[in-house]
This record gives sequence, C-alpha cells and structure tokens, in this order.
Amino acid sequence: MSPARSALLLAGLMASAGLAHFAAPRQFDSLVPRSLPGSPRAWTTASGVAELALAAGLALPATRRASAHATALFFAGVFPANVKMAYDWRHRSTTARAVAYARLPLQVPLILWARHAGTPEVRRGPVGDHG
Repeated sequence: MSPARSALLLAGLMASAGLAHFAAPRQFDSLVPRSLPGSPRAWTTASGVAELALAAGLALPATRRASAHATALFFAGVFPANVKMAYDWRHRSTTARAVAYARLPLQVPLILWARHAGTPEVRRGPVGDHG
C-alpha cells in the first residue's frame, strides 16, 4: 500500500478515535493513569484533540511526514493507558481481559503503520524514461 493511502487510512482511524473521546469520554477517563497530574477528563479531552490534530496533519500532504512521526510518538505515549487498562481489567470476563491484553502488543503495528505513513512517495517515470 502506498504511504499516501496508508496515511489517509490512519487519518481516518485517528479521527474516529479522537471523536470517540468526546462522544464517550467516561470510558477514556478510566484509562488515565492516576499518576498524571490534573483530572482524567482533562487528559481525555487533550488526547482527543491531539488525535484530531494528528488526523488532520496526516491527511494533508504538506504536514504528513511530521504528523506521521508525531503519531508514532503518540502511540508510544499512550501505552501506559493500555497497561493500566490491562491491569484494571484483570478480573473481568475472559473476553474483556482478552481485549485489554490484545491492546498491549497492538501498539507495535500502530507505530510501524505511522512510520510507513510518513515515508516519502517514490515517483516513477514511464519504463525506459531516462530523463
């Protein structure tokens, strides 16, 4: 898949996730590690805004590369919330635990996806075109 197409798909994922922070904030509030200063809702709002900004940056060719790198860093930065979710859900149903535990290794392909989305497009001329 081309990096541009990959970036647009990732932008869609980020926009959806960002909007979800505003549509159902309580579920995200519970994921905020207690060690962070301020209210969980402030972190939920800030992360939703960040995801929407990253989505916009990924969608625009002029900001795509920088936004892709920022998105990879964002995915790494939210990993503690996924660890907290896995810990908090350790006594829930098997299905809920499976969802929480599956999120942990999912960060790696998301980071790799973001890195791919920031790869410059290779422009190819017609076969036999030597300039």
